[in-house]
Amino acid sequence: MTDAARARTSDAGRRLDRLPFGRPHLKVLTGSGIGWALDAMDVGLISFIIAALAQQWDLVPGETAWIASIGFIGMAIGASIGGLLADRIGRRQVFALTLLVYGLATGASALVGGLAALLVLRFLVGLGLGAELPVASTYVSEFAPARIRGRVIVILEAFWALGWTAAALIGYLVIPLSDDGWRWAFALGAIPAAYALVVRWGLPESARWLERRGRHQEADEIVATFEAASTRPPAHRRPAPSVSPAPQATTPPKASVRALWQPDLRVRTSALWLVWFCVNFAYYGAFIWIPTLLVAQGFDLVRSFEYTLWITLAQLPGYAVAAWLIEVWGRRATLSVFLIGSAVAALLFGTASTEAMILLTGMALSFFNLG
Repeated sequence: MTDAARARTSDAGRRLDRLPFGRPHLKVLTGSGIGWALDAMDVGLISFIIAALAQQWDLVPGETAWIASIGFIGMAIGASIGGLLADRIGRRQVFALTLLVYGLATGASALVGGLAALLVLRFLVGLGLGAELPVASTYVSEFAPARIRGRVIVILEAFWALGWTAAALIGYLVIPLSDDGWRWAFALGAIPAAYALVVRWGLPESARWLERRGRHQEADEIVATFEAASTRPPAHRRPAPSVSPAPQATTPPKASVRALWQPDLRVRTSALWLVWFCVNFAYYGAFIWIPTLLVAQGFDLVRSFEYTLWITLAQLPGYAVAAWLIEVWGRRATLSVFLIGSAVAALLFGTASTEAMILLTGMALSFFNLG
């Protein structure tokens, strides 16, 4: 590559930041969002399957707890290695690989005949799910122009509610049909394996990642595609943000978790980890077990799944309201209100004694939890 060509490709990030949001951005966002929704669908499906298996296999609470927990153990491990792999072999590659792993493991779960095999497969599912989530968000953020990056990630996360709603629909419409309904639900959970082909051959690799790896020509070709699709002529494209970009390197800069605990970041890191722990504990602790809890309250499987579907649908307006309030109140104020709302709703849901109160407080919990 000539010096002139290398100079032209030395800052893919600044070139991307100048562009308006166009069709290539929408393709990346939608393609990643579908993967995000499939992730949520898989996590959501297990809540309905646990309730069905508890009856069919006569499982004790400790066994059902393991079915739920083993996946989250896998997710914790997957999240820790997914980013490292994405830095080495590429965002798109890891995105597709994780979809393939958890899609195949979910599909194989339809064939299990006992608890041990299911636990092994759920662990593998967790590995893929845990690695996919941070990689997908990083992938989208590296294409999004800096001035609207936050909004784009908010839209990406909205796909989570769609995926969980799809899981609730499958749980309500498919699982109660027969004793093998849970197997068909797992079979539908294999869709991500097929979608991995779309990600691998239908989406571009991150131009920023390619540039950091010294693959300037490939990065230039991808950015040029985005520039060509812009509806504005180059002279009228937005200027790059005034904030100076981080210097580019031909190899990724070394980073360590230890850097997060330096004196100037220690308090912020601790607070952020604590908030995310509480948010995830509340969200998954509630929604993984709602179908099972309703069955324990005396509802039959169909009625418990129907109520869970209505409760799940409340995630959609909850997310939309939170996204709007972030623009009005700011992130911290919105987060505080929704955390308090979640706590109050959880308390009321836990003490509800009538069907109407169970449904209403469950929907309130869903509304505030996802928001």
